[in-house]
Amino acid sequence: MSILADRNTRVLIQGITGTQASFHVKRSIESGTCIVAGTSPSHGGEKHLGVPVFNNVYEAQRQFAIDASVLFVPAMAVKRAVQEAVEAEIGLIVSIASGVPVHDMLEIRAMLKGSKTLMIGPNTPGVITPKEARLGIFPENIHQKGKIGIISRSSTLTYEAVLQTNEAGLGQSTVIGLGDDMIIGTDFCEPLRRFMDDDETAAVLLIGKADNAYEQLISEYYAAIDNKKPVIAFVAGEALPFGYSMGYAADIITHGRVTVADKKRIMRQSGIIVVDQMNQIHKALQELKL
Repeated sequence: MSILADRNTRVLIQGITGTQASFHVKRSIESGTCIVAGTSPSHGGEKHLGVPVFNNVYEAQRQFAIDASVLFVPAMAVKRAVQEAVEAEIGLIVSIASGVPVHDMLEIRAMLKGSKTLMIGPNTPGVITPKEARLGIFPENIHQKGKIGIISRSSTLTYEAVLQTNEAGLGQSTVIGLGDDMIIGTDFCEPLRRFMDDDETAAVLLIGKADNAYEQLISEYYAAIDNKKPVIAFVAGEALPFGYSMGYAADIITHGRVTVADKKRIMRQSGIIVVDQMNQIHKALQELKL
């Protein structure tokens, strides 16, 4: 089974008539994604790429039982788009936009709390289950169906992680780009929990970054669970000079005292396998003998 989306997931595209949306929706449909509806305020009642278009999410949800929504809307429109999806009780939101205002993301996090909606992003390539569902902008041609789950905080390094699992001959079960922005909809913990329960996932690959405290949170979570699958992690940013501040929340809160080396140490103590270079991932996977 897929942990977030498969060929049966009914997908809505918010902002479907935009140029970028049109390009990626066409690729997603061709790769087998079940896109059942779209929204565009000035195009309700029309069809776009063969998909019925509605004025808002409420109208689309009334006609189709929507499981997931992909937001192809500008950064300043993300808060309103998320609000519509949350009010419609859509289970999964994927937001592509970069540069969503921090204040908006704080309000979005408040909306999500206690709701039925999980948000991936913003500033993410999305979610992909190879050969089944493509929610976002992932280059589907590099993915191979397999048994390694990937959760990444770095969009660019996600693609390298995919290639490393291919080199190990193991492919991917589902790939999740959490988003590159400082404040994102969800951290590593919920996706990892779902991978731990997924029969098709044998191990999980985490890609972290120097910013924020997500690596500490996942280390605490992983150390506390009983039924563990192997987890391999790489944390980007260790080459930054000591004391260098990127201006992220973790830098501000810890005054630069929590370094990438600290994160790696904490992750190793929790039982996570940590590699020092991206090109070591395929070897670490092979050594698991999955």
